[in-house]
Amino acid sequence: MAQNTPNRRMKIGVLPGSTEGTLDGGTPSFKDIQAMAHATELGNLDSFWMIDHLLFRYPGEEEGCWEALTFLSALAATTKRISLGPLVACTSFRNPALLAKMADSLDEISAGRFILGLGAGWHEPECAAFGYPYDHRASRFEEALQIIVPLLREGHVDFRGQYYSAQSCVLRPRGPSHLGPPIWIGTKGPRMLRLAAQYANAWNTAWHGGASEVASKYTSLLEACSAVGRDPETIDLTVGTGVYTLDEGASAKYTGHRGTPEEIALALKEYAEIGVRHLVVQVEPFGVESIERFSRIVELFDSM
Repeated sequence: MAQNTPNRRMKIGVLPGSTEGTLDGGTPSFKDIQAMAHATELGNLDSFWMIDHLLFRYPGEEEGCWEALTFLSALAATTKRISLGPLVACTSFRNPALLAKMADSLDEISAGRFILGLGAGWHEPECAAFGYPYDHRASRFEEALQIIVPLLREGHVDFRGQYYSAQSCVLRPRGPSHLGPPIWIGTKGPRMLRLAAQYANAWNTAWHGGASEVASKYTSLLEACSAVGRDPETIDLTVGTGVYTLDEGASAKYTGHRGTPEEIALALKEYAEIGVRHLVVQVEPFGVESIERFSRIVELFDSM
């Protein structure tokens, strides 16, 4: 099973680029991403994540992505300590019972280090391109959870809905985690927040440029927990943000923290002080050297 980093008040992981053009203007290969995962592990960080997208398509712009769960399976077999997961897996991309089966298999490959991040998806062009539905996303997501959660937690489900069904479905064999991998739900909006409060081990909110932004949004989760009778202490607050590890040259797309290592470490400390239990950082520029620089920043955070 995955182990906590000793004496760290807040877990910290990284999310690399896996899209065309994100590694020095080129496309990261699996070997590149594997090297970044190993740098994450050697740098005493806690987790490594991949975005679950298939294609970004905007007017005059198109970028492809590697398929996240395939890559995570390979990383699970070639790492030893760090947690791994998608941030977050779109439930429309895969049949929910199959997604639960894949998560359980990843739990086995990783020896209990897999985290299942889930979301409803947001980029309509990739759904259209690959033939996935985009309508009624919240309703589809709710039905998917009614299959995924009991399958992972109890090992069986019998569900018939408007969009999905899983009749007398069981998960056999099972991975090492007794209740399946932890489930993070990345979402916003009242209905989706209620689903997170009802089903998730952790709520993920991203992408933020400071702890104060997170604190203002956390009240919405507290309201959702109250609505479903959930003790908010039983659902972890997890956050996505960005860190630029060089003094100059941040891209126009950059959102997050920059400054001296000490200034960035203080910003990390602010997240811990408001109760964030796991911080996922998009470290820019993407690559092994940035992760190595960031790991030294985390050492400063640990000493504060």
